[in-house]
Amino acid sequence: MNPTPSQTVGPFYGYALPFPGGGDIATGGIAVHGYVYDGAGDPVPDALLEFWQAGEDGQVRGAPGTLRRDPTTGAVLGRDGVVFTGFGRVATDLDGHWALRTVRPGNGYISVCVFARGLLHHLYTRIYLGQDPFLDSVPAERRHTLLAEQERDGVYRFDVHLQGEKETVFLDFG
Repeated sequence: MNPTPSQTVGPFYGYALPFPGGGDIATGGIAVHGYVYDGAGDPVPDALLEFWQAGEDGQVRGAPGTLRRDPTTGAVLGRDGVVFTGFGRVATDLDGHWALRTVRPGNGYISVCVFARGLLHHLYTRIYLGQDPFLDSVPAERRHTLLAEQERDGVYRFDVHLQGEKETVFLDFG
């Protein structure tokens, strides 16, 4: 009996997972964008990022059923545009870029889950929009990897480095 051929780990994100408006969590607030880089510093054109965050009041509620689908085809039509869910899903483009439009989270951070080629397990991190007591538990020389850089009023940049010298701090919730 011949052995089966080896398989690569994804990504298989281009079908069904990204959806129109996936990065539009809320309007009239802030924009956060950045790039995903691999260990060699090259952009990752096929990563998928999921975001969870609190509302402006600091509460994490979530709201099921806000993603509308066509009743006949099942195609995603978009969000209902009314209920704040605190959830977004964005694929990187060919340059490894992603963008999110949302409100400023009342608890000071946005949680991120990163899926990318070559990762056997997804990675968790956070985007902090300012100082937070949690950051004191992170070694001083690595804290900056969790802080978004304000580019201008209401616009922040946060790059994810999967490995290497600039590697982002990833969290273990196990």
